Amino acid sequence: MIIGLLTAVAASACYGTGSVLQAVGSRKSARREAAAASSTGTTQHGGPSLSSTAKAAMTWEFMVGTALDFVGFALGALAARLLPLFLSQTVISANLVITALLGIKLLGIRLSRAEWGSIGVVCASLVMLATAAGAEGESRGSHAEHWWLLAVTVLLMGGGTLLVRRLGSRGAIPAGLLSGLGFGAIGVGVRVLEGVDPFDPLTLMADPALYAILIAGAVGMYLHTVALQIGSVNGATAALVVGETILPGILGVVWLGDSSRPGFLWLAITGFALAVAGAVAVAWYGKPDSTSPHGPADEDRPHPRDKDLARA
Repeated sequence: MIIGLLTAVAASACYGTGSVLQAVGSRKSARREAAAASSTGTTQHGGPSLSSTAKAAMTWEFMVGTALDFVGFALGALAARLLPLFLSQTVISANLVITALLGIKLLGIRLSRAEWGSIGVVCASLVMLATAAGAEGESRGSHAEHWWLLAVTVLLMGGGTLLVRRLGSRGAIPAGLLSGLGFGAIGVGVRVLEGVDPFDPLTLMADPALYAILIAGAVGMYLHTVALQIGSVNGATAALVVGETILPGILGVVWLGDSSRPGFLWLAITGFALAVAGAVAVAWYGKPDSTSPHGPADEDRPHPRDKDLARA
């Protein structure tokens, strides 16, 4: 349990730091597009185009952030094998706190009392969940259920991408939520993946859960980038937290047999509910406005100590 918790905390730190660096890169790219008066940076619905997103991904800040995401993914995958999903995914989702704190320094973000209070609720809920968590379930699901995981992942990621592109500049929170569902699917897929222990490459390659992980990871990363381009970094991250926490937590209990400690079910339910509520509150209070090319948030106002990181 302790090793699993430490692994999840390390994954959270990587994800949180990566999100802020990716936000810095995304906004730098958006400023360049605006300065060049580019007409290819947005779609007809006002959201970032594929070329704009690709340019954002080529900034050094974004690449370093992405490298941290990969490290976080590896650590998160290990945590998902060692802890109940409702605990591992929620601890990893604490990257919201790291994102908020680093955002103060790197993005000049000024958090309101409501946002600080919401972040405090998330932290308190994590303590509750860690206290209440019991042993992880032993079930890995049937092969047919792994096919269902792949089908649902394809539907969510494919349909979600079309929806976000249709929403354009209003798609920050949906993009964050859908990217979170993608990352949540990764957690579930890693948990049920066959051919890992003991390692069997043929069994691994034949498992549909592997392809659900790959699709969810690729499209989830794209949607997360879009969310950072057009919305509040705290709001987008909070929406991601909701997506990657709720569904995997429920599936872990209902499908995979995760459980709380005897007599602590009430604490686990309370902690889970508060974690989700706190993340939703951060997303609500971090809503973007529409004054920039892709609609960055009020929180991205110029910081007096760093003019170069002012919003476009």
